[in-house]
Amino acid sequence: MSKAKILIVDDRPENLFVLESLLDEPDIELVTASSGNEALAKILDNDFALVLLDVQMPGMDGYEVAELMRGNRHTRHIPIIFVTAKHKEQASIFKGYDSGAVDYLFKPLEPVILKGKVGVFLELYRQKRELEEKTRELDKRLADLQELKGLLERTNEQLTHLSKMDGLTGLLNRRSFDEIYHDEWQRGRRYGENLSILIIDIDSFKAYNDYYGHTMGDDALKAVAQCLASSAQRHIDRVARYGGEEFVVVLPRTGLESAEAMAETICKNVRRLNISHEGSTLEKRITVSIGVSSIVPNADMDSLLLVEYADAKLYQAKAAGRNQWCSGHAVPEQGRPHETKR
Repeated sequence: MSKAKILIVDDRPENLFVLESLLDEPDIELVTASSGNEALAKILDNDFALVLLDVQMPGMDGYEVAELMRGNRHTRHIPIIFVTAKHKEQASIFKGYDSGAVDYLFKPLEPVILKGKVGVFLELYRQKRELEEKTRELDKRLADLQELKGLLERTNEQLTHLSKMDGLTGLLNRRSFDEIYHDEWQRGRRYGENLSILIIDIDSFKAYNDYYGHTMGDDALKAVAQCLASSAQRHIDRVARYGGEEFVVVLPRTGLESAEAMAETICKNVRRLNISHEGSTLEKRITVSIGVSSIVPNADMDSLLLVEYADAKLYQAKAAGRNQWCSGHAVPEQGRPHETKR
């Protein structure tokens, strides 16, 4: 910690000399002033731990200096000890306290009393500086913690985002699909709205991997995933990787006819990718088969009904020759679902 500064104010050089000799300590920096105006100028330019102020000075006396210090928010906190020979005049002492003094020293000075009183205020000053330093350190730590908190929040957001995404294709993953499907099922049940899904499978994809290798297989998966994502035009339509070479599209507030139109669009868009597939027994390019299902959920239904029915329609489309979609309204077993093939 830097030296504590003490300002000694007296118009008599011999008094300044005495005070300087008594307070000559290695951890104290003494500054002198011989008038009230000089004292005020130095007070504004320095951070003083204490001011030893002579009461009787020509021009501006000690009382005026003290009052001006107390009137300035930058100097009002500096303790003032008046140094005076008027130890028998009680009125002068009271005036000094009213002006802002915290203590009195009487001439002739007693070295022990002087050092004792000065020591008290120096210790208070040092404690204040230590507290300010610790406060600054604490503020910095708090700022660092706040920054770290922000970083952790951003990292958690990124991790949450990554935990919902499929690492290869960039689509939502199966976990995200399960959450979205559950929410949309509940929404459809609450408001009596249609909910449709498409389950999509890349035809003969094992043969593609066997023929071209897994690296090109991954490239093909990514290309098809991007095609599916661009085919879903509404912000409420959600596309996810269902597993392996299977994908799923959730279509809230969508009836069977619109879902079928989406399936037809996807089949065409995937064919337009024109990704060669020499291992296919159908067209020599990648194609997809799609199961389409739609329902208006209600409280009596199992939420898996729609998924199971779309999956059944997918296998029906594959059994019918692949590269097509098959659809139907998902209803409990006792009903007779409407079915469409393409």
